[in-house]
Parts: sequence; structure tokens; C-alpha cells
Amino acid sequence: MVFEGRVASEALTMIDGDSAAGPSPMELLLMSLAGCMAIDIRMILEKSRVDVKELAVRIEGMRADEEPKRFTRIEMVFELTGPTPDDDHRVARAIQLSRDKYCSVHHTLRPDLEVTTSYSLT
Repeated sequence: MVFEGRVASEALTMIDGDSAAGPSPMELLLMSLAGCMAIDIRMILEKSRVDVKELAVRIEGMRADEEPKRFTRIEMVFELTGPTPDDDHRVARAIQLSRDKYCSVHHTLRPDLEVTTSYSLT
């Protein structure tokens, strides 16, 4: 069950129901949410003149036991290198703005999907 996905830029992505040759569709959904929010957060922090050397996202989705086995809860942890404790409120605000206003992937998901976010500065 391996498929090739191609976008207008000709970039190729392998999609694999067994997660062997590439991510599964559900894994791609998590990656899309993480990527969308990471881009937003990075842009917001750059505009706020917060030095971000590295931004990583750990994301985990919990799924329903019965079909359709949709995500019922998603937990995201943003790990930032560069910002100082003085930037704490700017980081929290950037995450909140991405989630509540800018991330189109997040706003495409069901409104009853529970998405939690947290972050750490290193």
C-alpha cells in the first residue's frame, strides 16, 4: 500500500500505509500540523526579534479505538534553542497565535479534537 504524492513543485513524497517506505497518511497529518505551527512560530519570533537557533517539535496523536480511528487528542511539545527566559512570554504568545489564528492545518481539523501544546527552552 505505497503511493507517491507529488505537488506542483514536483517534490515527491512516499506515502505508506505500513510506515515502511514513507510516513502513513495519519503520520503525514501530524507532520503537517507540526510543520505549519513551527513555521508560524518561527516567523512570529523573528518579527519579535527573538533569536531562535533551533526549533524542534515532538508530536503524538492518540486515536479512537473504533473506526474511523481518527485522532481524538494531539500533544505537541516545541523545543527551542536560543530564546532566553526573558523571551518566555514571546514564545508562549507565538504558540498561542499560531494555534488560535494562523495555522491553517490546525483550523482544518475537527473543532472537537483536543490539541495541547507546551514548550521548553534550552
